[in-house]
Amino acid sequence: MKPEMIKKTIIRVIPAAFLVALSAFLLKGDVWTFWTWYLLAGVLGIVGMAVTGRLFRGFADKGWMFSKVVSITITGFLTWFLVSVRILKFTTVTCVGITAAFGVACIFLYERQRRQGYDCLPIENLDLVYAEEILFFAVFLLWTYLAGFHPAAHGTEKFMDYGFMEAMMRSKTLPATDLWYSQGKINYYYGGQYFAVFLTKLSGTQVELTYNLMRTMIAAFAFVLPFSLIRQMLKDRMKLKNHREWIAEAGGILAGIGVSMSGNLHYIIYGVILRLLKIREDYWFPDSTRYIGFDPAVEGDETIHEFPSYSFVLGDLHAHVINVFLVLLVLGILYAWIKTNKEKSWKQKEIGVLGLLLGMFLFSNTWDFMIYYVVICGTLFFGNLKRYSFDSAIPAAIKWSVIQWSEVLVIAVAVSLPFHLAFHNVMVQGVGLVQIHTAFYQFCVLWAFPLLVSAPFVIGILKNIKTFSDKRIKNFFINVEYPDLYGVVLILCAVGLIFIPEFFYVRDIYEKTAPRANTMFKLTYQAYIIFELMMAYILVSFTISRIKTGKGIIKCRGLLRCPKRQALAGIIAILLFVSTCGYLCNAINHWFNGFPRKSAYQTLNATGYLENSIPDDAEAIRWLNKNVKGQPVVLEACGDSYQNYDNRVSAMTGLPTVLGWYVHEWLWRNNLEEENQRKADVETIYTSTDKNKIQELIKKYHVVYLFIGTCEYEKYGKINTDLLDSLGQVVFRKGKTLIIKV
Repeated sequence: MKPEMIKKTIIRVIPAAFLVALSAFLLKGDVWTFWTWYLLAGVLGIVGMAVTGRLFRGFADKGWMFSKVVSITITGFLTWFLVSVRILKFTTVTCVGITAAFGVACIFLYERQRRQGYDCLPIENLDLVYAEEILFFAVFLLWTYLAGFHPAAHGTEKFMDYGFMEAMMRSKTLPATDLWYSQGKINYYYGGQYFAVFLTKLSGTQVELTYNLMRTMIAAFAFVLPFSLIRQMLKDRMKLKNHREWIAEAGGILAGIGVSMSGNLHYIIYGVILRLLKIREDYWFPDSTRYIGFDPAVEGDETIHEFPSYSFVLGDLHAHVINVFLVLLVLGILYAWIKTNKEKSWKQKEIGVLGLLLGMFLFSNTWDFMIYYVVICGTLFFGNLKRYSFDSAIPAAIKWSVIQWSEVLVIAVAVSLPFHLAFHNVMVQGVGLVQIHTAFYQFCVLWAFPLLVSAPFVIGILKNIKTFSDKRIKNFFINVEYPDLYGVVLILCAVGLIFIPEFFYVRDIYEKTAPRANTMFKLTYQAYIIFELMMAYILVSFTISRIKTGKGIIKCRGLLRCPKRQALAGIIAILLFVSTCGYLCNAINHWFNGFPRKSAYQTLNATGYLENSIPDDAEAIRWLNKNVKGQPVVLEACGDSYQNYDNRVSAMTGLPTVLGWYVHEWLWRNNLEEENQRKADVETIYTSTDKNKIQELIKKYHVVYLFIGTCEYEKYGKINTDLLDSLGQVVFRKGKTLIIKV
């Protein structure tokens, strides 16, 4: 081996070896599951390149990082579909078998494409692939290490998210039995948690660990996928050669930081400036997500405007969080398509994959379906306008766009049909007009920065029409660069997403107290992701181009017409963009009670907190997990949403109870009469002295186990344990906690 090759190999090995050693040092015993998931994603990614390499043929890395998500998506979907239509059972064998079949199919596809003279692997850009793998491992490790300081699946939505996973781990069919509504199926878009369970079964790991690993892997994808996308867009826009590709890579890192780790201007203003001025004493990180309607308080208009870094710190494995990596895959495919849009509609593989992903949105995070159907339709239309700009332009673009829109929609509906047949949509009750609007200054605090960056970009692109001799739209599409065109589409969609909640909202059970909270939450979450991507692209391309044109002696005409001053403004904007990452530091400091030190590292075990909080109940829960198979009904006290340890048994075991979190089931089923009856019946079982009545109710709800513990004594006071003992056999007892098999 040549000395240069040896040196290059050593340079590559050192950071990889360091990160592997660091992961073992930081994660302790959890590192084996961490490595398992990382290697599983890597193997799936390599296998999936047979598909991804064609979809992302216009990318330098041929979609290397996207390939991991593509493989998870395809194998996970095939498993879900075959289980949902009752062809197969949801078991580890099924997950492994389908994944293996996908791998075999990809081997044949590799061979077929090799014969056609096409290599799906990025052999010519291995340095880039290596860099992306290092980034992915490093960010995955960072978020996983942080998760170990607050691993408990307790608080906010964690009981629900974890309970869904446990319920699906026990179930052989999908949708699984609703853990909080015995004799009913989960009536919610559960697809996100399903993918977490699919990977858990595929890897042979345990839910108590993978609950946290799933969200940290999503956070890692939220860094590397934006990196890959924006890097390619910048390279295409600036025509960067090898020695200047660091510019594109810097932009990619900026995009990764923006999506995965940044906050908003609320933190800069309220958390930094006002604290320096001694106007505020402290800053609680959820304040950035609970501002409109909260500060100042506005009755009837409490809103939510979260963003990914808040979600990743908080640790809820909720639908909008898990769907982030699928959303980024859609955005990546759309750019790959717009670059290589040549074949007839029905021959374009991208259309089929987009339809598949859109259909999956219907059961992973339904809100994203309409959002990204609009994004897809807009991109297809503008892309077709450019494709046909040399001839009939608009008529041809409209024709092919309508065909493609229809294709995507038909595929989406078809692939999600098993979900629709089992799902009863009672959550949405129509559309309402907003009565209370956001104060102008509050809107500016949240959105002025992305709008001030994005608006001049869009205006500048559109102003290019004036430079054409005949000023026709046709010439605009002939001359506009692919990344700029795609950027315009995304920005217009993001602007729409932040303005819609100012006029319309989707009606649900929260209408009286917080009518537009859910609408603003789901729409602006996606707007934030899009804005962060595009700000990284705009700021880097703008600043670098101005630095290049600002060399030499240039006479300035106006304050911001001088390239040097424009470059300075761009640098300041980039620094402001990066400074919002201070939010993450603040959030970590608050959530983990100070900077996370290795000595304070707990574990990734999401259920370990029970040992200290409710030790007797914890041991009883372990007994159920060890000794009870399937999904027999376990009676526990009816719980209130978000309240302490309510319904801890069903959430930690996946075993269904008669009625769980009250408000959540109200949202999912909109049947308060039935809920109230169940609630009363549960109390009767625990408190009544009428043995016949109790037996009648136990039979009615098919109760197999009675759980009597901390929450039951707190809710119902004196429980007639002697009478309940007589109904069956006590199979567990410790302290005042007991389980009776009836």
